[in-house]
Amino acid sequence: MTAQTPSALPFRDPQLPLTKRIDDLLGRLTLDERIAFLHQFAPAVERLGVAAFRTGQEALHGVAWMGPATVFPQAVGLGATWDEDLVRRVGEAVSTEVRAMRARDDRVGLNVWAPTVNLLRHPLWGRNEEGYSEDPKLTSAIATAYTHGLRGSHPTYWRTAPVLKHWLAHNNETERDLTSSSVRPRVLHEYDLRAFRETVEAGAVAGVMPAYNLVNGRPNHVSPYLEEHLRTWTDEDLFVCSDAGAPSNLVDSEHYFDTHEEGTAAALRAGVDSFTDHGTDGSKIAARVRGALEQGLLTEDDIDRAVRRQLSVRFRLGEFDPAADPYAGVEDFDTPDHRALAQEAAEQAVVLLKNEGGLLPLAEGTRVAVVGLLADECKLDWYSGTLIHRSTPLEGLYERFGADHVTFAEGVDRVRLRTSAGTYLTVPEATGAEDEVRGAEGALDPALLAGRTDLPPLTADADGTELALVDWGGGVLTFRAPDGRYLSVADDGYVRASADQPGGWVIQETFRLEPHDNGHLLKHTGTGGYVSVAADGVKVAARNEADPEVFELAVTEPGEEAVSRAAAGADVVVVVAGNDPHINGRETEDRTTLRLPEHQERLLRAARAANPRTVLVLTSAYPYAVDHTDLPALLWTAHGGQAAGTALARVLAGDVSPAGRLPQTWYAADADLPGLLDYDVIGSRQTYLYFEGTPLFPFGHGLSYSGFAYGGLSCRTDDDGVTVTFTVTNTGDRTADEVAQLYFRAVDPSVPRPRRELAAHRRVTLAPGASAELAFHVPRTAFAFWDVTLGRHRVQPGAHELLVGASSEDVRLTTTVDLKGEPAAPRPVRAHGLDAADFDDQRGTEIVDRTKTSGDAVTPAGAGTGGTGELLFHDCDFGAGVTRVTVEAAGEGEIEFSLNGGPVLAVLPLTPGTSGPYDYRTLSAGIEAAGVHDVHLRLRGPLRLAHVGFSG
Repeated sequence: MTAQTPSALPFRDPQLPLTKRIDDLLGRLTLDERIAFLHQFAPAVERLGVAAFRTGQEALHGVAWMGPATVFPQAVGLGATWDEDLVRRVGEAVSTEVRAMRARDDRVGLNVWAPTVNLLRHPLWGRNEEGYSEDPKLTSAIATAYTHGLRGSHPTYWRTAPVLKHWLAHNNETERDLTSSSVRPRVLHEYDLRAFRETVEAGAVAGVMPAYNLVNGRPNHVSPYLEEHLRTWTDEDLFVCSDAGAPSNLVDSEHYFDTHEEGTAAALRAGVDSFTDHGTDGSKIAARVRGALEQGLLTEDDIDRAVRRQLSVRFRLGEFDPAADPYAGVEDFDTPDHRALAQEAAEQAVVLLKNEGGLLPLAEGTRVAVVGLLADECKLDWYSGTLIHRSTPLEGLYERFGADHVTFAEGVDRVRLRTSAGTYLTVPEATGAEDEVRGAEGALDPALLAGRTDLPPLTADADGTELALVDWGGGVLTFRAPDGRYLSVADDGYVRASADQPGGWVIQETFRLEPHDNGHLLKHTGTGGYVSVAADGVKVAARNEADPEVFELAVTEPGEEAVSRAAAGADVVVVVAGNDPHINGRETEDRTTLRLPEHQERLLRAARAANPRTVLVLTSAYPYAVDHTDLPALLWTAHGGQAAGTALARVLAGDVSPAGRLPQTWYAADADLPGLLDYDVIGSRQTYLYFEGTPLFPFGHGLSYSGFAYGGLSCRTDDDGVTVTFTVTNTGDRTADEVAQLYFRAVDPSVPRPRRELAAHRRVTLAPGASAELAFHVPRTAFAFWDVTLGRHRVQPGAHELLVGASSEDVRLTTTVDLKGEPAAPRPVRAHGLDAADFDDQRGTEIVDRTKTSGDAVTPAGAGTGGTGELLFHDCDFGAGVTRVTVEAAGEGEIEFSLNGGPVLAVLPLTPGTSGPYDYRTLSAGIEAAGVHDVHLRLRGPLRLAHVGFSG
């Protein structure tokens, strides 16, 4: 028999059903080939004509890490647009550029790791820039739009295959691979799962990526929720890709398993299909899988299940049907449409927070002083592509108002660093490399500067170089030479002026001044070494390897002086403040405060003192707490990508009326924040859903240059839900967008419920005097909450208030509807007992893993140091009576049982076990209880309580 050529094999036949094609290809792969497919870099199978495949192309707000690409606003900025149509178009542009870049460079992958749908629960999270909102409804709406754009509209073939990040309850970088998020069932189902679920159910998601952290004591990479929840939401084959290095973390840092064979097998059985570990080297993962097979920890069926899901994605991407793939050969890259869309997105993302006295928009002919550390910056973040075009606020204002009407003062401190020998640090010219260092127009070339070792290192001489010093807060400093080059440390340890911006996975451009004797040591944050001056140049070394230099910091001009001069001569001052996305808040680093860095506060005070007509523009990846008492105007925008400056200038000038809305609460002070690791949004009253204080600015807030009136509210209720209709009218004299928002709340909830909860929204454009009638259908299921007594969602019968307005606090119209539902009932504890994690309230406890594969238990927080905790279960029905209480628990300590806050009725002591934390034992004690009561349990010591039962 003549062997078939690869092109004639059945899996190449597009007329066959997808499942048969996958079966055919899977059946032709050897075991070794299938195992190799489990790594991120799946090798080619040349005998079958199957190309190599790489999972994971970063595409959060443009194509990242692959060179020049269109750069759109950060994800939190896209969330601030509240505009699904815009975000869908951004997704289309990004995925089109992925395809175009793939055609030129096969390193570019079509399995894109975007969007991030982690909820922005805590504003100090370092990766706040990557999410869309603190609200699950808004997050899922924006994420669904982006994934639809990434996927494309063809019924069979996908332009790219989006993977959602990061599953699950992930909001801290601090020890992110070690910390466990304690997530009670209500928070799990009403909050954390919801953004993922609604996006997956919309049908444009190829898979998810588990997060580094643990949830309820169990690493996300072995989460039973992948099968119990995620894969029940769709009929598609969802492809689960691990985060980088996380498979090894299961053993190396988390110590959850004793061997890598155990960890790899557990992750594969839990539903992880692709292992991102050890870079491009797949041999270590392959060896672990083979070892797990040999030890009986895995079967070939486990491997085939994962490979099948990868193949499903590859078929949907058209890999095996190049002639039929509608996206093959796409060349649309950096097109005029993409550039215009980047500007439109940046304009829509601007949020006007305050505008007293009509200071904005700026009139024609206004003399503007633009000042601040970000006034002439167009910052990128870790997930940005390389800019092809860039626009800073200064450039945008020059373009809009004319260079003769704009003055500029960056506001950096000018300093010299004097050595103990009386010399000063000096930056040599980049002799012999000028043409490479600077492009045709004299601009620094970022591709050539970062990490260079061929440029001369710093020296010390009698004159020295005046450096620009920026204090980014928390003592973190950058130094910049007069020609714009940042001081940086390369692998050889020498300090050079060799970077256009701070950047990289480990930032090499940041330093700290540490007081020492009568001066300061200069510590390099990237390596932890100290700066010393040697005959061959300035270098960084460990303190015990070289004598660190003791510097005297001589300030030749404080930044405030330049700001004051510029502000005093202008009609209006625009202070541009905020963050550098690579410093003091980014992946691997959480923020420590909501406050602006002191340096930037000084500049703001100087500007306001010199000119009260001051506008503060916060350009940042996250919220700040700023004192705006005597500030007439305040705007916020996330870092806006390549068109940020043009967009900001057009908003300031009134060419565009701002209509961005805050996607998360802006708190007034650090004291308003919960603990970074407190994931119980209900119990600790987090986000706008539960926060009972007064925010600096509320969720959904944003002003306009026009005014809008709301009216004509009507509701129609049926078995499917509620249809809400109202009218929005532009009462101003200019065309503008309004974001109409619909919220609801249960009037008399039986359990703690949100103060108000977003049900729907719409961004509309209205001409002066024009009206739009908006209609929203809110499904009955949207009003449900997770009832821990039933283990499912339940709609509470009774009154629910509907609130319509311009923000969560700016409510213009209200009405009340009466919903049919399922009445609350006491817990049937005699029949079913109590799962410990299904508490109604708690104090001093956390949820942990019942076993390594499934289930939850409860332990006192700090149990290892003899902690205590309490659990409360409301309305427990003991029927005609019970005479015994039984607990299933592990560890050691004791459990006290009481009713209604009364005396202790039983104490169940747990003596030390012998088989570790999962050695559950059953203990019982006599009690007398009948009827309905609240159950109180007090836990003492390092124990795990899984279940409480009753009998007799």
